[in-house]
Amino acid sequence: MRFIPLTLLRASLHLSSFILLITACAPQPTQSSPQASTLLPYLTATQSPPRTPDGLVPPTTPLPSPTPFTYTVSQGETMSSIALKFGVLLDDLQAANPEVNPSAMSVGQVLKIPSNPDNPSGEPTPTPAPFIVQQIECYPTIDKGLWCFVLAHNDSPDFLENLSAQVTLVDSNQNVIASQTAFLPLNILPPNISLPLTVYFPPDIPYDAKPQVQILTAIRLLPNDERYIPATTNNTLVQVNADGHSAQASGLVLSLSQTSAANQVWVVATAYSEDGSVVGVRRWESSVSLNPNASLPFELMVSSIGGRIARVEFAVEARA
Repeated sequence: MRFIPLTLLRASLHLSSFILLITACAPQPTQSSPQASTLLPYLTATQSPPRTPDGLVPPTTPLPSPTPFTYTVSQGETMSSIALKFGVLLDDLQAANPEVNPSAMSVGQVLKIPSNPDNPSGEPTPTPAPFIVQQIECYPTIDKGLWCFVLAHNDSPDFLENLSAQVTLVDSNQNVIASQTAFLPLNILPPNISLPLTVYFPPDIPYDAKPQVQILTAIRLLPNDERYIPATTNNTLVQVNADGHSAQASGLVLSLSQTSAANQVWVVATAYSEDGSVVGVRRWESSVSLNPNASLPFELMVSSIGGRIARVEFAVEARA
């Protein structure tokens, strides 16, 4: 078997009104581990010195069992979009709602959102492969919900799969308010790459809630795994709106395989503020396959739920 990773490319953005940055990154001639690149060398993001973020707790610390919650379907929503909204797998969402037909959901339909489908009892899980938590950022929503981003970085030479972390909210007296599980927007975190694990807490979250984060799962992949198809992005273009709180992104996903088609193609855009904090993330999913040595156009908008967007980084995953 042969494993070839997804490739992550970075786009650096200057915060002036509708500044347009265009780049073209040619596919690598060899199918080696992906290397992150930036749109403009003089705007390259710098890595902060490693440190332990406030709220990160040791894996051995007992935490409360996550609790599921319900969600009411709104106009235009699908089972897939709701799974993405709450950072759960589509299969797990469907398994939690066996009585619901995903093709015939109605407005007002109430769904059960599984908070930790792999470990609903809260029992100890196998020791996860190590990865670095670079930052923990949480942002309240207008309806008193809360989005939390846990920025994970893989500093090992191996690819990691199925990353998750438990995010527990506590008040000023360390009383537990709520606990949910955060997941990556992609299945794999490549070496030397950062991506945010995300989780949403529904209303009502008190203003003084603080996050505590514990790593739950991360699986080190063996070399030569054939489930993933080599791919990259090209001709990426990003436009930040005047107030800096959303960015339109487009480009091409290029297959680097000469023989295998990808039936699942995802592109993730992660937005960062000027100080390097994650302020938004969005995943685009292709509705068609990516043929060998071919390309697919993508387009998506990523919005900030924190400060103004200073840069956007892209990651692509193509799976057989």
